[in-house]
Amino acid sequence: MLAGYLGLFFAAFGAATLLPLQSEAVLVGLLLSGHYSLWLLLVIATFGNVLGSVVNWLLGRSVEHFKERRWFPVSATQLEKAGAHYQRWGHWTLLLSWVPVIGDPLTLVAGVMREPLWRFLLLVTLAKATRYGVLIGLTLQWI
Repeated sequence: MLAGYLGLFFAAFGAATLLPLQSEAVLVGLLLSGHYSLWLLLVIATFGNVLGSVVNWLLGRSVEHFKERRWFPVSATQLEKAGAHYQRWGHWTLLLSWVPVIGDPLTLVAGVMREPLWRFLLLVTLAKATRYGVLIGLTLQWI
């Protein structure tokens, strides 16, 4: 049973980084097995996913040191453009951190924009816990 919880944690953690992973299928599979606590699954998935987003935030905080390097994958113009969008919409964009494709880069940009960690954690945790809660609710309706 511990292996299932650990697997969910690492799937959720990896899915929140810029790696192309998915945690939803793992969560639903464990839920459908009937051997795991619903609330513990929610807490572990959320914690792993938020922790992965913190990694992105930390990367964003340190990205400025490398932006002038030739190998850096984002141009200064692209970085400025992302910063302008973040300035326009602000920290509320972090409520979209659960959305596939755009959510992970948003957490990275939050780090670049020096979003305070306390507000980052609050908004990202709210967004990701809600997503997993809705997924659990939908899964329970179908069984």
